[in-house]
Amino acid sequence: MIVERSLHPDWLSCTYLVAPAADGPALLIDAGGPVAPLVRARERHRLDVVAALLTHHHHDHVAALDDLRAALGFERALAHPLEAARIGGVEALKPGRHEVAGIAFSALHTPGHTDGMLAFVVDGAAFCGDTLFRGSVGGVRAPGASGYDDLRRSILEVLLALPPDTRLYPGHTDPTTVAEEREHNPFVRVWLGKDRPDGRRCRVAGEEAELVVLARDYDGGYKAWVRLGQERRDEIVPGSIVEIEA
Repeated sequence: MIVERSLHPDWLSCTYLVAPAADGPALLIDAGGPVAPLVRARERHRLDVVAALLTHHHHDHVAALDDLRAALGFERALAHPLEAARIGGVEALKPGRHEVAGIAFSALHTPGHTDGMLAFVVDGAAFCGDTLFRGSVGGVRAPGASGYDDLRRSILEVLLALPPDTRLYPGHTDPTTVAEEREHNPFVRVWLGKDRPDGRRCRVAGEEAELVVLARDYDGGYKAWVRLGQERRDEIVPGSIVEIEA
């Protein structure tokens, strides 16, 4: 399988060009751009781009959709019905097995970061949007988020239930595998009981909380799992809004 990536220099979001082989049909997964590397990859492999599969509606994953349509000559774009309604001009795609121009894929519903997030499995590789990153996980405070419980379930029961050698292509920066994330991802390790929670007291945007995990995020900053207030409400938040008490 051919997988080519275009990485946005500011957002670090990935747009993937995916094809079973050269000289045939291809799909885009997400559409944040830049456009030029994808045009070059299309020409190098002599591909016919037939559609874009969109993991979710956030701007850094759809901003270049119209430019990509014009440059690569396709019209179809598909997303979960909740996400398609937010994007506009996009076909609704329900979770399940599908085929576009002879390319078979599965759309897996992985809510959490957004309620309509989809992961796409093509030829044994999973393109997982902003649910799971190499060494980190998606946040649950972005527009359209459905919350921590959904995110945890999507990671443990959907993405990490795939075969251990499954290649994972996240919505930002570098690829990883199911086995690597089960073994090394700090959030997953606590979920699986391999590591203990941090346990330090902290404040999150002024609210008292308990820190469970603080780990490096894909952008070089930090991502935190915290338990907020007396009700111990679990959330995944940017590390930049967490103040650890001395």
